[in-house]
Amino acid sequence: MRWDIFCKVIDNHGDLGVCWRLAAQLARAGDEARLWVDDGAALAWMAPGGVAGVTVVDWSDPAAVQAAVLAPPPDVLVEAFGCDPEPALVAHFAAGTGPRPWINLEYLSAESYVERMHRLPSPVFNGPGAGLTKHFFYPGFTPATGGLLREDDLARRLQAFDRAAWLAARGIAWQGERLVSLFCYEPKGLAALLAQWASAEQPTRLLVTPGRATQAVRAALPPHTGALRIDYLPPLPQTAFDELLWSCDLNLVRGEDSLVRALWAGAPLAWQIYPQDDDAHHDKLGAFLDRIAAPPSLRRFMLAWNDISAEPPQAPDGTALAEWRHALHAAHDALQQQPDLLTQLRAFVATIAAAR
Repeated sequence: MRWDIFCKVIDNHGDLGVCWRLAAQLARAGDEARLWVDDGAALAWMAPGGVAGVTVVDWSDPAAVQAAVLAPPPDVLVEAFGCDPEPALVAHFAAGTGPRPWINLEYLSAESYVERMHRLPSPVFNGPGAGLTKHFFYPGFTPATGGLLREDDLARRLQAFDRAAWLAARGIAWQGERLVSLFCYEPKGLAALLAQWASAEQPTRLLVTPGRATQAVRAALPPHTGALRIDYLPPLPQTAFDELLWSCDLNLVRGEDSLVRALWAGAPLAWQIYPQDDDAHHDKLGAFLDRIAAPPSLRRFMLAWNDISAEPPQAPDGTALAEWRHALHAAHDALQQQPDLLTQLRAFVATIAAAR
């Protein structure tokens, strides 16, 4: 099948990361995917070399839109995160013959409404797509949702992974310290956390991703780094980012795509959720903590890490990390038993097509 996926970049690591993973998995499964994106610059380091079967198109290029209108429409239209696809392309899609599956791929959440809303139809009454029906498709953490993106070879790659060799190949002089990856925005508690690691008895090596995380660390460094060692990383392709997470004893991640990849890594994690003006992310974070049966120490850390509680985050000791690891292993194993998102999405699209 031929899929058009539309993505407007808000956070180029998250929105674009999810859409690229979906497009790449579709192509590897034998379909063709065309990714329409308004800013695909990050793909130069996120997916260097691309993937056969995936075409990236500049959404703002009139010539590209015109060329698409003159070609046969896709079999499936995916609107990622309610981004309102290009009207001319929606009209072209609507004018096609046969089934017209239009999927609204939603944000990831563990909140209860996801199970109620997943797969619900939304008839389109106005605009270029009038007469079509969108269907909501929600990623999620339970069998009643769309599941999570997961490659078929992910478990095999993880099992074969050599942490020491991967670190050495990147010039990281690991001497057995606790390894922590940092992919964050600008948490208020970062300075306090760095100071705790700097004064701790056990050494910590912090592997910092480029961009906002690097800037935040450099702005928040304690006067003396003591037991804390810091490595600033270059931009990593998605496969290498997975391997970074596999290397670490604790992963501090942000946004949607990196949360899912950290879950598949199976190591202790803390999630910095994308903040919303109305504080709706508070409920979203709480639902996630409930879903993974987070122990009290992890719950306290995540509330502090997300500036929801007034207390600074407390660096986890060995006992806390063991509790976190136990909870995350259980969540990982439960999620592995559920069909992945691509499998469910392709089956759902086939159901829509068969019903028309």
